[in-house]
Amino acid sequence: MNAAQAQLLRWVLVETSHPGNVGSAARALKTMGFSDLRLIAPKIAGVARVPEAIALASGAVDVLESSQETSSLESAVQGCTLVLGLTSRDREFGPPALNWQDARPLVQAAIAGNQQVALLFGPERTGLDNHHLSLCTHRVWLDANPLYPSLNLAQAIMVCAFTLRESLGEDLGLAPLGPDTEPVDYADPAAVAAMLEHWREGLEAIGYLDPANPKKLMPRLQALFARTRLHKEEIDLLRGIAKQMLLKK
Repeated sequence: MNAAQAQLLRWVLVETSHPGNVGSAARALKTMGFSDLRLIAPKIAGVARVPEAIALASGAVDVLESSQETSSLESAVQGCTLVLGLTSRDREFGPPALNWQDARPLVQAAIAGNQQVALLFGPERTGLDNHHLSLCTHRVWLDANPLYPSLNLAQAIMVCAFTLRESLGEDLGLAPLGPDTEPVDYADPAAVAAMLEHWREGLEAIGYLDPANPKKLMPRLQALFARTRLHKEEIDLLRGIAKQMLLKK
């Protein structure tokens, strides 16, 4: 794994409660050669400057200091063509689910295509919720003891970082992109979420969706589009349809 590959991976911690976990996560990432740490709405603002986080980061204080803290998960996944939400909880709806072993080749392929990848880790007590997962291309779980599958946040990050370091050092057998080869231009999940909101407005405008009794229409549409991995030009097409629905209002 080289530095350029490492920079294509974003490690996103969502609503983390304990400063020690943030520090330990930074240490795990630096040990494995990664550094792009994003902190989304941590329970303690400015958590990277909390003494407990600094102490547990040990020699990885530079990763803490360079971490980006924001309240917007959408901004953290913007521009990412592959967004993996790490959670062992099964969901009725949401993005396609696969285990970590099957997810790793997807990361390898995206990195080989010079595409940005994000890995999301949720709050310690509850994990990622449905809104968080709506911004993911896949829900991923780590194989563990089915009777006790819970991992500490920093432990889960270390497992992923260690195995990705191994994977990115392997030859995937992909031919490098030539001058006439265009990489797949996938839409990032934030763009898909914005398109779905546009569709919600359009479906209400034509009377197909009752806002007082929406049932499960929008979660089903979200799951449908998540399975297809939409391209950017397809987002434009779908938003054009939504615009026409709104004109019928």
